[in-house]
Amino acid sequence: MTETLPHDPVLIANARIVDETGARAGTHDVLLAGGRIAAIDAAGARDARAALGRRATVVDAAGRLLLPGFVDAHSHADGAVFDPEVQLALLRQGVTTVIGGQDGVGFAPGDGAYGTEYFAAINGRHPHYAGGGVGALLARYDGTTPLNVATLVPAGTVRFAVMGRSTDAPTPAELDEMRELVASGLADGAVGLSTGLDYVPGVFADAAELADLARPVAAAGGVYVTHMRGGYEANSAAGIDEIGAVATASGVRVHVSHFHATPPIVRGELARLAEAGVDATFDAYPYTRGCSILAMPILPASLTVRPAAEVLAVLADPAERARLRADWFPTITGYASLGPDWPAMLTLAHIAAPEYDWAHGLSLAEAAEASARRSASTAAAEPIDAIDFALDVLVASRLEVNVVMAVQHERSDAELAEILSHPSAIGGSDGIFLGRHPHPRARGSFARYFSLLVGEQRTLGWPDASALVSGRAARRFGLGERGVVREGAVADLVLVDPERVRAGASYAAPLELAAGIDDVFVAGVPVLANGALTGATPGRGLRRSASFLRNGAATDGGFSGRSTFAEPANAPALLRNEDTLLRNDGALLSNDRAADDGEGRA
Repeated sequence: MTETLPHDPVLIANARIVDETGARAGTHDVLLAGGRIAAIDAAGARDARAALGRRATVVDAAGRLLLPGFVDAHSHADGAVFDPEVQLALLRQGVTTVIGGQDGVGFAPGDGAYGTEYFAAINGRHPHYAGGGVGALLARYDGTTPLNVATLVPAGTVRFAVMGRSTDAPTPAELDEMRELVASGLADGAVGLSTGLDYVPGVFADAAELADLARPVAAAGGVYVTHMRGGYEANSAAGIDEIGAVATASGVRVHVSHFHATPPIVRGELARLAEAGVDATFDAYPYTRGCSILAMPILPASLTVRPAAEVLAVLADPAERARLRADWFPTITGYASLGPDWPAMLTLAHIAAPEYDWAHGLSLAEAAEASARRSASTAAAEPIDAIDFALDVLVASRLEVNVVMAVQHERSDAELAEILSHPSAIGGSDGIFLGRHPHPRARGSFARYFSLLVGEQRTLGWPDASALVSGRAARRFGLGERGVVREGAVADLVLVDPERVRAGASYAAPLELAAGIDDVFVAGVPVLANGALTGATPGRGLRRSASFLRNGAATDGGFSGRSTFAEPANAPALLRNEDTLLRNDGALLSNDRAADDGEGRA
């Protein structure tokens, strides 16, 4: 392929077009210009190369599928997206947009210090953000990365900015200040509000507080995105009850993060929300095991809410350790996702302390046993068990440890397919890119959606798979004219080889890249060519498309944004909204350009 300048036209020749509206018959030539799909013609209908001139680049799809760029609706690449290895891992899966600010903890608002400390083993550091709010954070992505980045306002970060480490309910004045921060983030372009109710400080927020914070989200047409309380799995009903209460009190649309449970639980709880009149969607990754910071499942929130130095002092104190062993650790056996065998179910994925590098990929039980053998070989007298090892590695790493978490009952591929084929499912990897032995979902989820759901289980056709990974998220989160392949749409596009697409990453080899996606375009610019990065950085911080949400409201038969995305009755509304989407996304691009001139004023 010849070198392509940022605004050169590109012709994708001989492509089979698929999006959520269906698969077009035959092959087509698709012209990309000015960041959009300029024309779609039958393959060979005109001499496009001659018409475009010598500056044009022609990419021969050779019969591959052309799909709209994929949206990772639950990503922890907020800071990692500047790393070329992470960019390659995402683009090789066809991901052109990630949504960050997840689980209630993020970089903005504020200076990013709390999110960097508490989520050090999930998000890591942001190399270019040190404050200025959501607008400044989004501006950091404009023209600096090959992918687009949207963000949620993280409720835990908001709580920390106003209340610090308090575990109390907010005063009326504090609640007003928190609502103002949420509203300000939405005005700057955030696509909604996120909560992490098993993390601190979110665990200390009750449903009334959450509903108050959700009211400006509902008013703006955003989405309440929640890592719900209680550990999911068999405890999911309690979390869904709270979601229902928040939605009913605020009127907000909701989205359940990484809904991991059995198919009857997932489908049954979503049905309960629908029956209560709650507009709900969810994301789920095509794996059974989870991943999080080690401190979350094994330490009490009353401890981890304290500054890191205080937490470390407690964990290093023999008397405090004895107290935790006697009073706290027995309660872990009742955790819905773990149970009494928790040391064997937590596999070390990222350990910041170099002296424990040898333990990557081992469960806590295995690592404790290996550590005991190492101690015996050096004549160290103290025996060590999984509790001591876990606390030792947390102290040595200054809490920067994450783990892959098995569940008590592993789900089959057929069960995963039953969950992911639900009409309100949206693709989200929950991908964490830190660690020598990370969860494979970061590098494999989107390719595995296709190989599992379209190939092996045959629960979805390609149009429905496109809806899962692209169309639903683009509409749900107000990402403008993305998620479709039609003239005038933003040219975020992916060429997929349906015979080759698969995840390379596995639990045993989690760093392998996906196969079958070798060419990706963002805003009409090739960012992945022949499986390699091109070095182009047309990505932007995506600001929420407010006019689309207003015009897409459930009036006059319009598309409501509800979870029944595939209903044929919604198709005319989608077409009616097309002009609004085009005008709005053009305005968004204009605003984005203005942000380059006035930093943080997106």
